[in-house]
Amino acid sequence: MATMNLDLCLGFGELLSYPVEQHKPLAVDCYRQLQQQEPAAAAAFVEFSNFLEQQELPRIEEVYTATFDLQALCHPYVGFQLCGESQARTMFLMKLQELYAEHDFSAGTELPDHLSVLLRFIGSSADPAGNRDIIIDALLPTLEKLLKSIEARDQPYRQLLRALQIYLTTTVETELPEQQRQKELSHG
Repeated sequence: MATMNLDLCLGFGELLSYPVEQHKPLAVDCYRQLQQQEPAAAAAFVEFSNFLEQQELPRIEEVYTATFDLQALCHPYVGFQLCGESQARTMFLMKLQELYAEHDFSAGTELPDHLSVLLRFIGSSADPAGNRDIIIDALLPTLEKLLKSIEARDQPYRQLLRALQIYLTTTVETELPEQQRQKELSHG
C-alpha cells in the first residue's frame, strides 16, 4: 500500500506558488521522486520540469501569470473553483482557517484556499484521514476544473496540474480500504 509522500505534496505546493529561481532544482527533485513512486505522474511532470529548466525566470513568471491570474476559469483557489464567489466559499475559507489553527499551520500571505496552501498543509499534516478527505472532496474536483479550463495540452502548468492529479488519484486509491472504495462506487 502506497503512503502519501509529504515531501511531494510540499513540492507540488511550492511549484504551484508564484515562481522563484528555487523552483528549478525543486522540479528536478520532484521528478525523481515521481519516477520512483508514480511513473505515470512523472511522465506528465517531465514536460513541466523541462520548461522550467529551459526558460529564464521572467518567462516562467509570465506563463504562470497568464495561466492562473489572467484566465478567469483557472484561478488556483479551491473554494472559488468549488463554490464560485459565494457565501459557500466564505464558509469554506472560515473552515479552512479553523482547520489550519487546529494544526498550528499558517497560510502565509495567500488566501487559505489557494491550491499551493492546501498542498503545503497536506504536506505538513500527519492526519491521513483528513488529508484524504481534502484530496477527494476538494483537490481532485478542483484539479478537474482547472485542467478543463486550460485548453492547450502542451501548456506547462497544465502538465504540472495533470501530474498532481495522477499522483493524488493514485495515492488516494491505494490508501482507501477496499470496503470504502466499494461503498463509494455504489454511491456514485
